[in-house]
Amino acid sequence: MTMAASSSISAAPTKTWTFFEGAWRDGNQPVLGVRSHGAWLGSVVFDGARAFEGVTPDLDRHLERVNRSAANMLLKPVVEVDHWRALVEEGLSRFEPDAQLYIRPMYWAEQGLGGGVRFDPATTNWCLTIYEAPMPTPRGAAVTLSPFRRPTIESAPVNAKASCLYANGARALIEASQRGFDNCLLLDALGNVAEFANSNAFLAKDGVVFTPAPNGTFLDGITRQRVIGLLRESGVEVIEAVLSYRDFLNADEIFSTGNFQKVAPMTRIDQRELEPGPFYTKARALYWDFANGVNRPKPMLRAAS
Repeated sequence: MTMAASSSISAAPTKTWTFFEGAWRDGNQPVLGVRSHGAWLGSVVFDGARAFEGVTPDLDRHLERVNRSAANMLLKPVVEVDHWRALVEEGLSRFEPDAQLYIRPMYWAEQGLGGGVRFDPATTNWCLTIYEAPMPTPRGAAVTLSPFRRPTIESAPVNAKASCLYANGARALIEASQRGFDNCLLLDALGNVAEFANSNAFLAKDGVVFTPAPNGTFLDGITRQRVIGLLRESGVEVIEAVLSYRDFLNADEIFSTGNFQKVAPMTRIDQRELEPGPFYTKARALYWDFANGVNRPKPMLRAAS
């Protein structure tokens, strides 16, 4: 007995527009086929920028990074940054001016050489998708130590924002959730803290902010770099260092940075309760001032509707 395949497209959970093969397409449009290398063998890289309150902070840095990720993945970054930017401006005009959006450019390989694991860089394909994604309210989160670790460059493409890396973060989050936690810290191969499962990690202790030094095992996030710079400009001492899980257990406060939520507090580590502290509060306020152009050139404004 056979079953007819459905031709319908699954609904997008929020308003979504995707530029693919020369046209803007509404909804959760399919862009990879079952024979696409990226769909079953993981040759996908992407980046994520944010639009909120009428601005797109650090957009160019995200667009530059997706091309760098493609090159590091040995794909061909076939879209110039100026073209990415122009498409983003077109896409933003399809949403309300104050919409909270996620901006995601992507590359992937379409074909494997001989139909196998090795992909053909000449078949690199791409799309840009923009969709409504409300900024989460920073209510705090409970964190613990994950049994899973971050890979090194010898074992995974950690110098790219590659989709294949996120399965490890996903299983870490699921495992932590099964133990009653919202997030978790992952160690590197040497047993030092690398990052949270989905964001970069910071702690404050005795008036100083610390964050794991980039060592090639985790993405040195654009929001991470921005927050470090803003805190230092404001007079806060920020040290990039080798940190242990014990350092986080003994911290005065813990917070995260990442593109999706920007700056968020951690309010429990294992069974120890924490308060959203002054350094988290300062970091978040400084970031929002930066994003909205307070006392500095304003980040890119969205295109007019």
